[in-house]
Amino acid sequence: MSSRTTSKTGTGIRLHAPAPGWSIDADVVVVGSGVAGLTAALRCAAADLRTVVVTKARLDDGSTRWAQGGVAAALGDGDTPEQHLDDTLVAGAGLCDEDAVRILVTEGPDAVRRLIGSGAQFDTDPSSGEIELTREGGHHRRRIAHAGGDATGAEISRALNEAVHEAGIRTIENALVLDLLTDAEGRTAGVSLHVMGEGQHDGVGAVHARAVVLATGGMGQVFSATTNPSVSTGDGVALALRAGAEISDVEFVQFHPTVLFLGSDAEGQQPLVSEAVRGEGAHLVDADGVRFMVGQHELAELAPRDIVAKGITRRMQEQGAEHMYLDARHFGAEMWEHRFPTILAACRAHGIDPVTEPIPVAPAAHYASGGVRTDSRGRTTVPGLYACGEVACTGVHGANRLASNSLLEGLVYAERIADDITAELPAAGAPVPVPHPEVPQYPLLPAEARLAIQRIMTEGAGVLRSAESLAEAADRIEAIHAEARGALAEHGKTAEPGTDTWESTNLLCVARVLVTAARLRAETRGCHWREDHADRDDEQWRKHIVVTLNPDRTLAVHTTDTAYFPPTRAQEQQ
Repeated sequence: MSSRTTSKTGTGIRLHAPAPGWSIDADVVVVGSGVAGLTAALRCAAADLRTVVVTKARLDDGSTRWAQGGVAAALGDGDTPEQHLDDTLVAGAGLCDEDAVRILVTEGPDAVRRLIGSGAQFDTDPSSGEIELTREGGHHRRRIAHAGGDATGAEISRALNEAVHEAGIRTIENALVLDLLTDAEGRTAGVSLHVMGEGQHDGVGAVHARAVVLATGGMGQVFSATTNPSVSTGDGVALALRAGAEISDVEFVQFHPTVLFLGSDAEGQQPLVSEAVRGEGAHLVDADGVRFMVGQHELAELAPRDIVAKGITRRMQEQGAEHMYLDARHFGAEMWEHRFPTILAACRAHGIDPVTEPIPVAPAAHYASGGVRTDSRGRTTVPGLYACGEVACTGVHGANRLASNSLLEGLVYAERIADDITAELPAAGAPVPVPHPEVPQYPLLPAEARLAIQRIMTEGAGVLRSAESLAEAADRIEAIHAEARGALAEHGKTAEPGTDTWESTNLLCVARVLVTAARLRAETRGCHWREDHADRDDEQWRKHIVVTLNPDRTLAVHTTDTAYFPPTRAQEQQ
């Protein structure tokens, strides 16, 4: 990959939208307000860079606040970054970039300490005052720091939000990012966005900036059932594709094994039952009370998430069941109320009392291990465009994210991005005016297409995949695309621009890339499970699938066995 060059011109594809009616200027615009986005913003602002945070809902409404388990880092006695690295590499099933993981585990402990210095309060042992650590799937040591029992994300979100307010960083809430703005040389020059509802500006506007940090979170809403909030519609990945960036490893969607089962027809965000519940000793059982994970893996219920999700799905298939059970009745009421108050309340709200009965659970879409391809400094293949958090593919997660590495990755790589921007802010250039043709160049999908896409993806590209299911999903996705293109070509019309239609269009973009990569990867690896290729194939498939978007909206695909690392600035100057 070292011979590949960065994108210079993008694709020329934009979402159909009114021309920006207002603009503000900044040095850096951060899109997203989770742990990654706010960490990057705070560090950039501390370096006296004019920083603006754009977020799709309220400042604290991203995926971070829903994180229950915690932050993984080698903070405990006897634990080392090397042991954390080993567990991460095992979970990643041969596709982690070892250098990227080493950065994560060695810089992670100090990043967590800085987070604590910013005001985050983790649970501590009453007797020693030390941070209380627990275990989750795939970890051989207790290294998960948590807060409020099972409300770690909420506490991190609170602390970072307060720090942002104290720093006086400008924020634009209720704003859906649309497209990257570039200058005449193809360098990043900001973003266009649409402010909804209670925002500071009305309608479509722009933030002009010399660097853009994408921290938009995941794409879980591409499936019918997910733990992701409703705002997780793949907007960052779709924007990056249209801008000409490389996307990698998106076939590796982690399905969390234990999501509260609300019925076979349940759609949208589902309540998560944290892996930490199993870390504290809960058992996975079938309707007869049999612990079916025992004997399938040395760690039983604490095996990596892909192993557990497959184990649950297999048992469901064998028994013709819609769900399995998580049994933690032996915890007792006091432990449930102290250690897992959020989960306890969510279960009871749906008529389940974990103190007295097992919890019905089934896998649901949870985390995208792939995304916008970056180097070790968070740089994408588009000059001036960075990505961190779930939207990014840093090489840390490989084919399957190790539990609780995501918040840590957000911290570590956001700091590295801010340091890179601070070291040498990209050159300024005037944004090329955003065209607004009367007849759109490319169609928007109607709002109702969202539901159709979700059902197609769940049926054909969910936990269980095969050549047949993926081919059918691809045909149905393409039919939606073709229908919209046909209406535009015949009548010169498309769906009206608006939040719902932009989100549907982004979801289609993400779905096309995911299905394309999943069809190509003819093996089972990590959280990508092909029924027709049940084994891992290191000879053919120990490589990454990289996708870009052509100007005609076809997908260009290539594979590589290395991570993408652009030349360093020192090398560029030689």
